[in-house]
Amino acid sequence: MKDRTGAIVRAEQERYLGKLLPPRDEIVAEMERQAADEGIPISDPEVGRLLELLARGTRARRIVEVGCAIGYGALHLARGAAEAQVVSIDFDAARLERARGFLERAGVADRVELLHGPAREVLAALDGPFDLAYVDAAKEEYRHYLDLLLPMMTVGGTLVFDNLLWKGWIAEPPAGEEDAATRAIEAFNPYLMMHPQMTAVILPLGDGVGLATKTKPTILEQGGPW
Repeated sequence: MKDRTGAIVRAEQERYLGKLLPPRDEIVAEMERQAADEGIPISDPEVGRLLELLARGTRARRIVEVGCAIGYGALHLARGAAEAQVVSIDFDAARLERARGFLERAGVADRVELLHGPAREVLAALDGPFDLAYVDAAKEEYRHYLDLLLPMMTVGGTLVFDNLLWKGWIAEPPAGEEDAATRAIEAFNPYLMMHPQMTAVILPLGDGVGLATKTKPTILEQGGPW
């Protein structure tokens, strides 16, 4: 979630765009309230809507999410791609159980597999291919997540990374020493944008969203040597 109004785009623009968002249904609104009350990191509403649009527009059949929390992203992904199977990962078992409850109430739990554990370990054990990936987890691990995900993505598959403008601090660093998350995102953004296997863009949506398409396979995927 973005840290404050005006961190990414001007406050007037954010307020205008926020007013354009349709009212959320009961389950989504409850998730947003709980996240706000308890400080649980979920996607911004406009990012949730983007995930639903991407899932539908790409006609994704298999989707992986890194960072489930209480299931906000997973719900939008599952709703967008009505026939897709979604794999969602989180290290917090209690939050995964809350996610399971929301997904059951929303009628999509049968298409969402919730996996508990450190994301790097869980990803390393997964088998692809995936058509769509969404990452909203430990910022210090983003490069590792991308390196693990990319071989599992179909050529033409879409990857989405949240928080790439990170509270507005990437373009305007705070006074004093930057934290580890800020430094990690600063290093990750050019890696994403210039990666030879992808075409990518970063949008000032929510807290900054990176979109990338895998354009070519790795040498290993082609059957050649490293």
